[in-house]
Amino acid sequence: MLQHLLKSKKLILASQSPRRQELLAALEVNFEVRLKPVDESFPSGMQPGEIAEYIAQKKAAAFEADLQADEILITGDTLVFKNTEALGKPIDAAEARQMLQLLSGTSHEVISSVCVTTSTQQVVGHDKATVHFRTFTEAEISHYINTYKPFDKAGAYGIQEWIGHVALQKLEGSYNTVMGLPTHLLYDLLNKVVV
Repeated sequence: MLQHLLKSKKLILASQSPRRQELLAALEVNFEVRLKPVDESFPSGMQPGEIAEYIAQKKAAAFEADLQADEILITGDTLVFKNTEALGKPIDAAEARQMLQLLSGTSHEVISSVCVTTSTQQVVGHDKATVHFRTFTEAEISHYINTYKPFDKAGAYGIQEWIGHVALQKLEGSYNTVMGLPTHLLYDLLNKVVV
C-alpha cells in the first residue's frame, strides 16, 4: 500500500485548491501544503496535454532549490479546452459569463496534469475527460456566478458545485480529473518514485 511506502517520506502538495487537498487526503496519505507564486504562461504552439504538463513542471521548478531528500512534491494544473482554445481562470464576472455561455449546450475537454518531484527524479503525466453540459439559461449563469464566484476555476466552473449538479449531462473520463487531480494517475506516479 502507498501509505507504507511513503512512511519515511514527507509529501508536499503545492496547491491551495481545497478540491485537490480533499482528493489527495482521500488517498489516505499525510501531506502538507506549501505555496509559491508561479507564472502560468506557456509557449505558443503546444498541444493541450503538453501545456498542462509544462505548467505543472514549471510549478515544481519553483521548489527545486528547497526540496529535501525525504520530500516528495506534487504539483498539477487543470485546463479547460473548447475548440482547442484554453479557458483559464476568468478575471471577472463578465469573462466568467462569456466562458459559461461558450460551454453551454456543448461538450468540452478538461485536462489535468500531475507532476511528482523528488530531489533526484521527476515524473509527469496528464489525463483527459470530456464534459457534456445541457444549455444554461441566462438566469442560471447569473445565479451561479453571483453565488459561487468561480473566478479561481479554469473555465469558470467547478463540477462539484451547483452548476455540475444541474447541468452535467454526461462525463467521459474521471470525475476527479475534472475536479483538478486525477488521483488514479497520481497514485501510479507516486508508486513509480517510491519503489
